[in-house]
Amino acid sequence: MTERLVDRAIASSGTFAIGGDMPVHRLGFGAMRITGPGIWGEPADPAEARRTLQRARALGIDFIDTADSYGPDVSERLLREVLHPYGDIRIATKGGFARTGPDVWVPLGRPEYLLQQAEKSRRQLGVERIDLWQLHRIDPQVPRDEQFDAVKSLLDSGVIRHAGLSEVRVDDIQAASKFFPVATVQNRYNVADRRSEQVLQHCARHGIGFIPWYPLGAGDLSRAGAILDRIARRLGATTQQVALAWTLRRSPVMLPIPGTSKVAHLEQNVAAGLLQVSDEDMAALSDSPTAS
Repeated sequence: MTERLVDRAIASSGTFAIGGDMPVHRLGFGAMRITGPGIWGEPADPAEARRTLQRARALGIDFIDTADSYGPDVSERLLREVLHPYGDIRIATKGGFARTGPDVWVPLGRPEYLLQQAEKSRRQLGVERIDLWQLHRIDPQVPRDEQFDAVKSLLDSGVIRHAGLSEVRVDDIQAASKFFPVATVQNRYNVADRRSEQVLQHCARHGIGFIPWYPLGAGDLSRAGAILDRIARRLGATTQQVALAWTLRRSPVMLPIPGTSKVAHLEQNVAAGLLQVSDEDMAALSDSPTAS
């Protein structure tokens, strides 16, 4: 892919202003996979992980999503090592999980822990103020209003610029909105899993950015001869690229963040911004069976 085509790909994804005042290209990058197996420890190929981050900047990606729990701390540290000073790149991070081992995620929403982790993320990223901080999960063991109040205090104290939520329902967004403006919501969503459709529609109505995690998921739709496979073959693309292009077209508030630790995969993902998925193909994919 030439640099000129790459520039077109990023621009073709369009822009969205997070919180109404922080514009980013809608096709971003998820920095979870630049850690080790089980999202634990250092990446298996540190040099390639660093090249991937450098390439993301060169491609014009200006929205990167991470979390203090990725590694833990490894992802945030690598972002600072490779990309700081960030320039036009906006870094979003998250807090609200404790990690005790590979693939182990323990929700921890005590207010003092959330405040501590946000301060730590600020230091690890090397910024005065975090562009976007998201509550990684609402801890069911802690009253959610206490967690929302902690997020409000981070905004009030200037530790973070904008705040968001992850894996929430519409009523959670409405409850949180009584404490602070919800700038983004990050839920699992892709062409094969649209269980968060009502949340997406709520976000679209209220100008809230929707960050779909696992945006490349396609399930049975990508099997040989299935609808996604047929469209991909006709377009000369991969099923993952078509799935990502569908996600981008699904809603103007959509901010997909496909992640990888390899340059080649990153470039393939970015190329999806150039795919022209027809209205007919969009409808066929939207009408296909899903996990919703």
